[in-house]
Amino acid sequence: MYKTVVIEYSPKADDMAKKIEEKANEMLQNGYELVTMSITGTAKAILVFKSK
Repeated sequence: MYKTVVIEYSPKADDMAKKIEEKANEMLQNGYELVTMSITGTAKAILVFKSK
C-alpha cells in the first residue's frame, strides 16, 4: 500500500530538508518507508511512502 504526504510551503532548502526528514522518520515508525519525492515550483514537497 502506498501513502502520499504533502509538506507545505517551505522556501528555504534547510527548512524543507528538516521537514522531509522529520516526516520520513515519523512514517518509518508507522511502518512506511520513503520511496520517492518531488519538490514543486511553489516550494512544497510531495513524498510517496510504501508500507513495509
